[in-house]
Amino acid sequence: MQHPVRISTTPQGRWERAIQHDLHGRVAHLLATAILRGDYAPDSILPREAELMATFGVSRTVLREALRTLTSKGLIESRPRVGTRVRPKPAWNLLDVDVLDWYSRVAEPMVFALKLQEMREMIEPYAASLAATSYTDDTFRALANAHAAMAAARNVDEWVRADLQFHLSVLTACSNELLIPLGTLIERTLEAQLRLNAKRADVFNASLTDHTAVFDAIRRRDAAAARAAMASLLGVTRGRIEG
Repeated sequence: MQHPVRISTTPQGRWERAIQHDLHGRVAHLLATAILRGDYAPDSILPREAELMATFGVSRTVLREALRTLTSKGLIESRPRVGTRVRPKPAWNLLDVDVLDWYSRVAEPMVFALKLQEMREMIEPYAASLAATSYTDDTFRALANAHAAMAAARNVDEWVRADLQFHLSVLTACSNELLIPLGTLIERTLEAQLRLNAKRADVFNASLTDHTAVFDAIRRRDAAAARAAMASLLGVTRGRIEG
């Protein structure tokens, strides 16, 4: 007779599960960054389980959980009698919060910054114009609070937090449920870019006037002006990246 698996609900059991989850997350992170960095080339076969277990100092259970995580994110696939293969780059799910964050940490900084910038230039000007025609009282209040926080920022950290919320609030104000998750996707990498831009400026809040132009155009529900103002703001951002 097969006995049911009992899951411990004691503090010790919860602690053990938390440790195991943290271990598989650490292994997933290390193995993913190795793949994204090119240590394991696309279409290559990963080392066997025993070797990977020894490399990371974990059990087979932890390793297999980490591999399942990377499989779900499109980085690897397992084949019978072949092993675990690194998938080709086009199959990697870079539109995943973790994969994008891992990739940003190992990619050449300037190349990644410009790719993120290209993505922003394609989306944010139109998002600003859409926000101007679609914002609600609640979404405009969030945008206004972010703009006020930018104006009141006393240091780089306060500025970056407010700047990030401003751009996320523009996406939310579009009232398009397909655009809102985009903010969640790029939040970590966008914050790093905003911090770099603030440090490269003469003063951390040098772009306040440009943000105010976007804010005022959205407030007036002037879609064309909002789009142009956001494009101009992103042009300043590109100049700082390339400079």
